[in-house]
Amino acid sequence: MKSASRTDILWLALILALATALRLGNLNAPMWHDEIQTLVTHVHFRWGEMLQSYSMNHHYLHNFAAKLSIEAFGEAPWSVRLPAMLFGVATIWATWALAREVAGTTIAHVTALLLALSYHEIWFSQNARGYTGLALFSTLGLLYFLRGMKAPEWRNWIPFALCLVGAVFTHLTGAFFFVALGFVWLAVVLTRALRGTLRAPVVRIPFLGFLIGGLLTILVYLPILPSLFHAVSTVSEGSAVDLMKEYQNPVWTAFEAIRTGIGDAGPLVPVVGAAVLVLCILGAISLHGAAPLFAPVVALHIVLTTALLMAVGMRIWPRFFFVDIGLLMILIVAGVRLSCTIVGSLAGGERVTRALWTLGVVLMVLISAYLAKRNYAFPKQDIAGAFAFVEGARKPGDRAIALGYAGQNFAYYGADWPVVYSDDEYRAAMAAPGTVFVVAGFPARVERDIPQYAADAGLREGFDACDDPPPPDATLKMAHCFPGTLGDGYVLVFRRD
Repeated sequence: MKSASRTDILWLALILALATALRLGNLNAPMWHDEIQTLVTHVHFRWGEMLQSYSMNHHYLHNFAAKLSIEAFGEAPWSVRLPAMLFGVATIWATWALAREVAGTTIAHVTALLLALSYHEIWFSQNARGYTGLALFSTLGLLYFLRGMKAPEWRNWIPFALCLVGAVFTHLTGAFFFVALGFVWLAVVLTRALRGTLRAPVVRIPFLGFLIGGLLTILVYLPILPSLFHAVSTVSEGSAVDLMKEYQNPVWTAFEAIRTGIGDAGPLVPVVGAAVLVLCILGAISLHGAAPLFAPVVALHIVLTTALLMAVGMRIWPRFFFVDIGLLMILIVAGVRLSCTIVGSLAGGERVTRALWTLGVVLMVLISAYLAKRNYAFPKQDIAGAFAFVEGARKPGDRAIALGYAGQNFAYYGADWPVVYSDDEYRAAMAAPGTVFVVAGFPARVERDIPQYAADAGLREGFDACDDPPPPDATLKMAHCFPGTLGDGYVLVFRRD
């Protein structure tokens, strides 16, 4: 493919500048549960201690980058999130390069602009976790894979191997994407062998690319391989006793991914899902001639990830599919363009097609910009705000207790509150007389884990503690509600006098 023109490079630079500006806003907002746990259980360790044991919660390559950032700039939410932000902006560049390769420069520009404005892309770029790094290495891996299948040369397959290492060392689920690429490569080899068109370089060099990447991945994980195998073998045990069974349902995952993107739109969620599916199918048809392997890779990764997570009993979080957002966006934009072409050909020709395409791009940009503003309405989970509120409201002798897994994060701010996880612990903590503040993070989960708390607060199915008035006879009175953009990310503060 010919080099990009100066005009194309200028457009890309402007888009990346916009993306950077949008990601700097609110970068220093309070951190949520996973970010705090990343710090206190991993990043705060000495360098040599960070590879002593394996945990699914540790995103190793990202955490090393976060530690470097903290040592360079001091510890603050923005510095902890800086690597994720840089990886996120770089992912837009990588997606632009991939889109230009498979769909042309126009679709590359539109896709990059939509990703710059994307709610999910901004959210994860301001999240001190490894998902934007995972997306970057996966996107570049796919770019070099497609190039390597056309030209099986070392200049394509060595970078591919390095991308494989980067993705899997960021998080073990990064292997799913490269396994999908491996299956596609095997399908190509088998198809060409049956047709009698198979050539040795298509077998030998890609195989060595996968092999080198795999061996290097084993090498970087070598210090913690035993604990890695143990963690993988026991991952289903936690999910088996999890009361939030919907987290293991792929239908819930799809709905949650759409809901977080468009807000609480109720019946519009399946409509949006159907529209996205149709546009992706049209995009796959549009790109089949120029890039026949692109859409199969995307579809296979989604199916394979879902199947593997279900097989090992893991929760199917929407974030495990974050790497697909940029790839799906390419398909969606290509699908919109094909739709405009079809309608234009039926309604009046090239002029109508151009007008519809321009209108479609404008609408996509306006919708993305409108949805993105929710990123700045609240923190992801305002643990810091809840802590400050309780400490400011407490009088001498007043107690405070924190409920559920989010409760352990208050110690990061210096709280000495006891953390309660079960009904028995809650009853014991509430047995003592006097004023007590009860703080619940992840309220939907806490309601199930601690039914007595839900009864005391008057919580019931379909009841919104932040918007609905509490029952007058409730033991716990709502003191403050701290909204968050995270799913189940509200922090509720109750008071019992």
